[in-house]
Amino acid sequence: MAAEIITKEDLQLFKSELIHELRELIALPSSKAQGKKWIKSYEVREMLGISPGTLQHMRTNGTIPYTKMGGLVLYDIEDVVKLMEDAKKSAKKPQAMS
Repeated sequence: MAAEIITKEDLQLFKSELIHELRELIALPSSKAQGKKWIKSYEVREMLGISPGTLQHMRTNGTIPYTKMGGLVLYDIEDVVKLMEDAKKSAKKPQAMS
């Protein structure tokens, strides 16, 4: 068996490539990376970190658009991402002093 020596430079290069690929994966929602346009309720709840009741409330008050086909509720991935971006922007706005 021939031994192969791994140098610090090899490990540094591997680390850089791995971090780059992970950032690309994190930057895209998982379903968008798979090319899906419509996602199911459980996927929305996972993306937003919310409960089924909260998602129902968001549908009821019009916070999140949806489409119903038979008994299945579907959401456009772009609408969910926009909702996340809007929440991120509003969280960054400085609070007005009273």
